[in-house]
Amino acid sequence: MGTVHIVGAGLAGLSAAVRLTEAGRRVILYESAPQAGGRCRSFYDATLDRVVDNGSHLALSGNRSLLGYLERVGASEALSELRPAAFPFLDLGSGERWCLRPGGLWLFDKARRVPGSRPADYLAALRTLTARPEAAVADALPPDGALYERLWRPLAVSVMNGAPERVSARLFGAVLRETLLRGEAACRPLFAEKGLSAALVDPAVAWLMRHGADLRTGTRVDGLERAGDRVAALSVDGERIPLGSEDTVVLAVPAWIAGRLLPDVLPVPPAAGRAIVNAHFRLPAPIDLPGGLPFLGLVGGTADWLFRRGDVLSVTVSDADALAGQPAETVAATLWRDVAKALGTAGTAPPPHRIVKERRATPDQSPVHAANRPGARTELENLVLAGDWTNMGLPATLEGAVRSGEFAARAVLTARITTFSRLGLFPAFTLPRRGPI
Repeated sequence: MGTVHIVGAGLAGLSAAVRLTEAGRRVILYESAPQAGGRCRSFYDATLDRVVDNGSHLALSGNRSLLGYLERVGASEALSELRPAAFPFLDLGSGERWCLRPGGLWLFDKARRVPGSRPADYLAALRTLTARPEAAVADALPPDGALYERLWRPLAVSVMNGAPERVSARLFGAVLRETLLRGEAACRPLFAEKGLSAALVDPAVAWLMRHGADLRTGTRVDGLERAGDRVAALSVDGERIPLGSEDTVVLAVPAWIAGRLLPDVLPVPPAAGRAIVNAHFRLPAPIDLPGGLPFLGLVGGTADWLFRRGDVLSVTVSDADALAGQPAETVAATLWRDVAKALGTAGTAPPPHRIVKERRATPDQSPVHAANRPGARTELENLVLAGDWTNMGLPATLEGAVRSGEFAARAVLTARITTFSRLGLFPAFTLPRRGPI
C-alpha cells in the first residue's frame, strides 16, 4: 500500500488521518503552521496571561462525527456536556431574558419557549428541510414571526456565518435535522473547558504519533505537480517530493489555498465568507453569566454570544465584516458595552483584552455556493479533497470539518478497492456510503 500525503492538519486533515491510520495506511501530514489545528486551536496570550481559543465554538451532542472522532483517539471525555439541553438568551434592547429548553413536551411549556411564541411557530423549521436549492434561510423562514429575530436569525448567523437573507436554507436545515429536530438528546451543548487544542487537537496528534503517523509542522506544501490524471509530486518548501504509483494526496486546506494549488482542477475556488470577530476579556475574578450557564446568547446588540471560562469572558460576533474593519480598540469598546450591559455593569471600562479577527473564517455559504461545492473525489485519480468548504452535507462547522475528513478517507480507501477490482485482484464490492464523496 502506498503513502497518503495529507496537506493540512486542521480538523479535516486530522479526521482523515485518524481514519486512514486506523485502516492501516501510512500517513504523512504537512502543516505550514507551527502546530496542528488550523482554525480550531488555542494559544497563549501574554496580555491576558491565559490560554485562549482563536474563536469560540459550541458543539452539540448531535454532532456524531465529532464525537466519533474523539472516541477513536481516546478523548471521549474531552468535551463537557450540559444536561439537560438549555440555551439562555438576553435581549439587550428590552432586557428580557428567556431560556430555550428543548425536550419532551417543551413546545407546550411557555417557560421553555421564546417569549411570545406558540408551539406551531416552531414547525416552520421543517420548511428548511424541503427548501428549494436556491432558497435562503429568510425564504424558508419569513421574518414576520415571533421566532425570527429571537431564534432563527441568531441561529442562522452563528451556524452559517451570514445573514438569513443570503445563506442556504438547505444547509441550515441539515443542522436542524441533526440537532433540534432530533430532540433534547441531540441538543446538549458541549464545552471544551480546557480549550480547543486540548480537547480536539492534542489527543488526535498524540494518537496519530502512537500509531505511526508522521506529522510535519512548519512545513509548507507550495505546489502539486500534475502528470496526466495523477499528482506526480509535491513541492514541499521548494523541494520536489515524487509520489509512488500507489500514493495518494488528501488536500485538506482552506478553499483559497486549494484554488492556488489546483488552478486547473479548481479554476474558480469557492469564495470566502464573512469575517468572524472574537474578543477575550480577562476579568478581575470569575463571574456568573445571566441564566447561570457558561454561555449566553445576545440579541439586540453587536455581540452574538458570550462564553465564560474561568476569569476569561469571550465574545463572538459572526457575519462581522464591518466590525473586522475597525481598529482593535474600537472593537473592544463596542463589544464591552454589550458585555457590561449584560452583566449589569454598564459604564465600566474594558478590562485587559485580546481581539481576534478571522477574515476568512468560513467559505461563502450562500445557496449558489452550497450547490457548487466539490465532493471529495476530483478528476485526478490520486487526489482527494477535504475541508469545511467541500460537499459533506453540512455548513462550515466543527462537525462539518470532521465529517469532510471522514468522506475523504472513505474516498481514498474505496478508490483503492476500485483499482484492485479493475485489475482483477478481487471482486468489486461497495463500502457503505453515508454522504457525498
